[in-house]
Amino acid sequence: MRSVALKDRVPWGPRGPLGVLADPMTWRAAAYLLVSGVIGLGWFLLLSFAVPASLTLAVVWVGVPLAMATVLMWRGGAMLERRVLRAVFGVRIADPYRRRPEGGVAAYLQWLVTDPATWKDLGYLLMLLPLGAVETVVSFGLWVSTAVLLLAPVILRVSMAADGQTYAVEDHVATWLCVPAGLVLLVLTAYLARAMGWLHGTLATVLLGAPEEERLRVSRARGVDAAEAERRRIERDLHDGAQQRLLSVAVDLGRAQAKFDTDPDTARELIVQAHAGTKAAIAELRDLARGIHPAILSDRGLDAALSGLAARAPVHVDVTVELTERPPAAVESIAYFIVAEALANMAKHAVATEASVSVFRERAAVVVDVWDNGVGGALVTPGGGLAGLADRAATIDGVLVVHSPVGGPTIVRAELPCEW
Repeated sequence: MRSVALKDRVPWGPRGPLGVLADPMTWRAAAYLLVSGVIGLGWFLLLSFAVPASLTLAVVWVGVPLAMATVLMWRGGAMLERRVLRAVFGVRIADPYRRRPEGGVAAYLQWLVTDPATWKDLGYLLMLLPLGAVETVVSFGLWVSTAVLLLAPVILRVSMAADGQTYAVEDHVATWLCVPAGLVLLVLTAYLARAMGWLHGTLATVLLGAPEEERLRVSRARGVDAAEAERRRIERDLHDGAQQRLLSVAVDLGRAQAKFDTDPDTARELIVQAHAGTKAAIAELRDLARGIHPAILSDRGLDAALSGLAARAPVHVDVTVELTERPPAAVESIAYFIVAEALANMAKHAVATEASVSVFRERAAVVVDVWDNGVGGALVTPGGGLAGLADRAATIDGVLVVHSPVGGPTIVRAELPCEW
């Protein structure tokens, strides 16, 4: 059975006070916010020296390599920041850069300086100084205040012991009353850290992400590629499967017709063979149709369709579908094939003994989680099945993520918006 995260098992759920405190993302966000001001200051000092120096020396051509190195430096810093934000806040920001052109140094320089993402990267790194300063000062003040309130009895005892004094009962009561106030401030600080993290991630998405038009163009291109790959798969399956069987049936019937008068026994055997070939072709066409869009998905919905996939899996698969209403047909179809591909990969490569499938609604999206306890090591490789499903999910602005460390477990998670 798949283990459930602590934040999902505590009272009041993952968004309640205990859930927020138990969520590792809260503490990752708190650590990042405490040092974001230092990171912003470092980038500001580095860029405030490198940019003017490279521009000044550019007039004598000495600064051209320095300018190129400076641009590559801040683009590399922005790329690193996208990875850090994904690890800390769970914000996924794809690199928005244009395709690198072929050509020499001049074409490469033109590509660097004319890409709007280059200058948005610079704007973000410069923005880190004021934004990070506010985040660090606010976070530091709140966490220090929380620690002082929670440790007030210890602080009073240590301070008075150092001075050789004894404290009155009133002092003892007052310091212990600070502890519940500190617990309240701890919860408020955790919520505020998550809120500042959300704001930081939103600003980063605007500056470090692709414009809406570019995102739609990429999504549309991935959709076209996915549709073309699906068309080629169907064509290949028809050519190599049903078409060959029907051709064999036609040959058997032709031979039976030629022998019908002279050798009726052989003709009868050929007709039986043609009948078996026809049934096999029908079965292949049925499987092909199921691969395009299974009838059970349209008739009975996602729960029944996924239960059918689980029943055909070689290991026990728990299926949980928690949807109050049916999502759009495109979402159901993509969710079905994500689960089908994940279970197929599990059966081929994972050496798993159990798995689970969970489908639930999270705000305006349907979330699909497929887990198994296999050996892990799964990758989304270009041209592979999971990559094709990621492309298909991207057509409705969905995201597919695979977490599969060596040794397992493997988690395939898809977030499919119901509006796009």
